[in-house]
Formats: sequence, C-alpha cells, structure tokens
Amino acid sequence: MPVTLLSTPKASSLPVYLVEADALDACKAPKAAIGWAKANGFSGATATVLTIPGDNGAIAGAFFGLGKSGTLNPLAAGALARHLPEGDWHFADAPEEAELATLGLLLGSYAFTRYGKKPRNALRFAVPQGVDVSRVERLANGCILARDLINTPAGDMGPDALEDATRALASEHGATLSVTLGDDLLKENLPMIHAVGRAAEAAPRLLDLRWGRNDAPKVTLVGKGVCFDTGGLDLKPAAGMLLMKKDMGGAANVLGLASMIMAAKLDIRLRVLIPAVENAVAGNAFRPGDVLTSRKRLTVEIGNTDAEGRLVLADAMALADEEEPELLIDMATLTGAARVALGPDVPPFYTDDEALAGALAQASEAVADPLWRMPLWKPYLSRLDSKIADINNVSLDGFAGSPIAGLFLGRFVEKAKNWAHFDIYGWNPADKPYAPVGGEAQGIRAIERVLTERYGAVS
Repeated sequence: MPVTLLSTPKASSLPVYLVEADALDACKAPKAAIGWAKANGFSGATATVLTIPGDNGAIAGAFFGLGKSGTLNPLAAGALARHLPEGDWHFADAPEEAELATLGLLLGSYAFTRYGKKPRNALRFAVPQGVDVSRVERLANGCILARDLINTPAGDMGPDALEDATRALASEHGATLSVTLGDDLLKENLPMIHAVGRAAEAAPRLLDLRWGRNDAPKVTLVGKGVCFDTGGLDLKPAAGMLLMKKDMGGAANVLGLASMIMAAKLDIRLRVLIPAVENAVAGNAFRPGDVLTSRKRLTVEIGNTDAEGRLVLADAMALADEEEPELLIDMATLTGAARVALGPDVPPFYTDDEALAGALAQASEAVADPLWRMPLWKPYLSRLDSKIADINNVSLDGFAGSPIAGLFLGRFVEKAKNWAHFDIYGWNPADKPYAPVGGEAQGIRAIERVLTERYGAVS
C-alpha cells in the first residue's frame, strides 16, 4: 500500500488540520494559513483538501474538510491519500473516529496497477494514539484483496486463476486447500456446479479451504465464483456483459474476509467453499427447460440460464450444511433486483436469526460498512413452483427477485445453526474518497466485527 502507518510523527512530519464547514476561524492552524485558505475559497466542505504553502515553495501542511458536523463518513479521510504530496504527515488533532479514518487512508490509497496504471503518492502517516495499526492493516489487506480479484479481467481471472489466488492465500496462512475439478464434480455429487461450468474452456471446480483447530466453532463461508457470466444460452446483451468480470465478487469477498479472519487468528474452524466456474455458451451448455438434480437431490427446473449463480451456490451450500456449521454465510453478486431496491452501495442481507441480524446491523453502523436486512418472506416460495421438478431456479413474474433468490438458497440449508445470505454488488460505479471506480469489498468488515466479538482470537 502506498500509505505507510507510523506510530509517532517524524520531526519533518507535516500537520493536517481538520476543518468543519464554514468554521475556518475555529481551526488551530496559523493565522496566515487560515488567510490562505480563505483566499482560495476553502470552506471545509466534505473531503476537500488544500495544501498550505511554506517558505521557498515548500509545503507547510494541509487542510481537510469535515463538512457539516456529524455528516462525514470517517472513511472519507481516504481523500488525503489521493491529494497530499509525498512525504510525512500527521493529524494536528485526532479525528473523532480515528481508527476508521486511518483505515480510510489505506483504502483511499488503493489503485489497481496490474495493467500499468500509476500507484498513488507514497505517504507516511503517523496514526493517532490508541489506533490498533495491525487491525487496520489486516482489514485493509482483506478489502484490497477483494478489490484486486474483482478488478482483474476474466481473461486473467478464470476458474484456474481464482484457484491460484485461493491457494496463495491458503499458503500464506497455513490453511489447506482441496480442489474438486471437472468431471470429478459428478463423482463427488456436485452436479449443478458441473452443469453450469462444463461449457467453458477452463474446467469448473469447487475450492475447499480449511483453517483452524478442528474442535473450534465451525464457521463456513460460501462465495459465488462465476468468473464470467455470458448469461449462458439465455444470452445477456453486450451492455450486460461489460461488468461480468465482477460476477465472482462473492468469492472475492469471502476470500478477503477469510484473510482478515486468519490474520486475526480468530478461534474458529474456518471453511471457505468457492464454486469456480464460467457460464459460457457451447454445444454442451445447460439449457432453459433442463432439469438438474442437485447435491441435495432436489430437482431444479431451469427457467433461465442467467440465474446460474444460485445453482452453483446451492450445491456448495448443501455440502457446507452437511457438517452442521455453527454459522454459514454466503456472499454473491446474485440479483439486479437488489440494486433496484437499495442501489449499489447498500447490500441487502437475509437471515431468520434475530440475534445475528441485530449484531450485523450494529456492526454495519459501527464500522461504516453499509448493510440492510431484507425479509425471507416465506409465502414467496410458491413463486418458484415447477410443474415437472421440485423447484424452478427463477420466478416467472420478476417481482421480489432478491428475496426469492434468498428463498431458493434457503431450500439447501437445513442443519446449519445460523445462516445469512448477502446479495452484494461488489462494484463502485462512482468514485468515493476511499474507493475508486471498480471492484469493492462489501459487508466483510461488518461480518469480521461480528465474528471477532463472538469468538475472539486464539489465546
């Protein structure tokens, strides 16, 4: 990361003065600097940055706008990583939510540089007293891993490359990884993962990562790993395919979350399951109207081949459910309906566990990681009725697309003590101070907070 965090300021470190909207005169900056800010029209508007000139053309410090009192997202300090010149910096006064502001600095410094884009300026920033630097860094690393995976085009992030990335993460943290590949999926009773991915050049596979002591509470993460989605024979229009490199965003996010969990050494038995496939078009592609038999032996009529994510998740979740985990979480870029309901920035989540729902809502607010609970409205299950199979993979009227997708997945979960489904977007369509346009980690910092509070680190 371009920003290096320091425990104490260097002698040459420059101050960043925090300014609320239209409150320059209350700032502790030198009067000459305040006069400079007024002359340049700096008002303290949200996430604005103005450098202060010193002697001989040097920089003497900077102002950072907080906006109106209580309105600033603390992560917006990421704007400093984008606009400050290279050098050593510190906050003149600690921000109210210093740990989130520090995290914002790291997230705001992010740039995806694999294909030649230049990195951000290298900054060294002294953190306010009391900030847990190691925690901030592991959270940032998990988010950046998710961003990097999503931003990589499908030509370089197919099922095989996603396996390589998972293997690298497992190696880094001493986890084990087993892979069920190609026709072995049929032998191991994972038929829907095979059906969705069999038309692609890169063979479909199930990635199974395990970490932690065997007798610890079982937490299983399942992530949708559709590395590119053409829609299958129900082909998407060209515009609909432009962002389909991000259709493995669920897998990217659970890997980012797994990175946080393992780095923190939480006292859990972690399992990560990723069905990694490409939904391609070829003579052996699965068809609309086909009936697939799932791992759970439920038969599924294919109403639309573009609703493939729930099919691969269903087999993986049925496998996860068999060992009765204490908590089962799945994450997927599953429905456009979720975006219609809540937009790109607020992922809905679904669970019937009231305590878990409350903990996620509180954590979401505490760590500025937006989530919103939506209902698993059981009467809608009838919309998935099939005349020839146990269930259809889509409803026919288009209503309640996100809750109905959650209800479909719920048919494959019986034994897990707690289950939550996250219908994420995995993408920033517009720049934010702490996040450029591109792949994004959503919900995983809130989940990490809940897991940390429940389980804590290994003693």
